Amino acid sequence: MRGKKANRLPVVLRGYDRAQVDGLLEEISGALNGGAPLTGDEVRSRRFDIVLRGYDPHAVDELVSECIRELQAAGPVNQRAGRPRVHPAWLISWIENARFPGGRLRVGYDVRDVDGFLERVIAGLRGTAPPVTPADVRASVFRMIRLGPGYDVQEVDAFLAQLTDALERR
Repeated sequence: MRGKKANRLPVVLRGYDRAQVDGLLEEISGALNGGAPLTGDEVRSRRFDIVLRGYDPHAVDELVSECIRELQAAGPVNQRAGRPRVHPAWLISWIENARFPGGRLRVGYDVRDVDGFLERVIAGLRGTAPPVTPADVRASVFRMIRLGPGYDVQEVDAFLAQLTDALERR
């Protein structure tokens, strides 16, 4: 929808009422730019009258489908399609059972830093400490260890990416 204009829609002999389509596209544009919220279901429920010299129905349907995808992508994370909510108890168990390969002869994240951060996340989920946000996880930085106990950097980074996603779905 962003950057697409209704005036690019082809006009056909019998098509969707241009004023109705333009009105919906204005509402969608407003919702995407911080105006009144609009859901994909509300857009799907709209119907247009068939009139002489209206917009091509196939082109409008494609544009409206694209707009619905943008509305869903811009909506609150926990309301996005295909993203079930994560229960805190399950998340705590998942974090507690995480294991990272490591070694003493290669560069890795400091075990104490990573373990301490994950304990802070668990305490936040239990409510005994301030909650850790997805932004906190993305901003986490750990010391690098060259010779000593260290976790594999790629394994920890992959786990933190999954943790960020899970915290967004709480």
